[in-house]
Amino acid sequence: MCDTHVLIFWASSPEKLTDKANQLIRLGLTKGTLACSDISLWEMAMLIDKNRLCLPTTIKASEYIQTIIDAMNLRVLPITAEVAELAQLDDFVHGDTADRLVAATTLANNGTLITADAKLHKVKRLKCEW
Repeated sequence: MCDTHVLIFWASSPEKLTDKANQLIRLGLTKGTLACSDISLWEMAMLIDKNRLCLPTTIKASEYIQTIIDAMNLRVLPITAEVAELAQLDDFVHGDTADRLVAATTLANNGTLITADAKLHKVKRLKCEW
């Protein structure tokens, strides 16, 4: 499972990824097992809208996001009732709703989250790599 910033780094700034993150992404690309939470799509669109992620004027946010999904062969996992419930657990020290949903989606799908987010690395039940 890729955190939002991992998707952005992979597409726009791969040098920001660690060797371990690159290794896991390559493995996921080979096996076709990479995934993200659907909230990550909204996060990317929001970052583009707020000019915190700059694109050429000829590329729409939806095109950029779809290109990442296609290039990484991403499974976009939905926010389910289980994910919503898990996101409310006291295990999460993170105040950011999107990050809680990404982590809860990872837990609900028994995955490993590729993330640099130190707060998410502290969640006891969540397996994180960076």
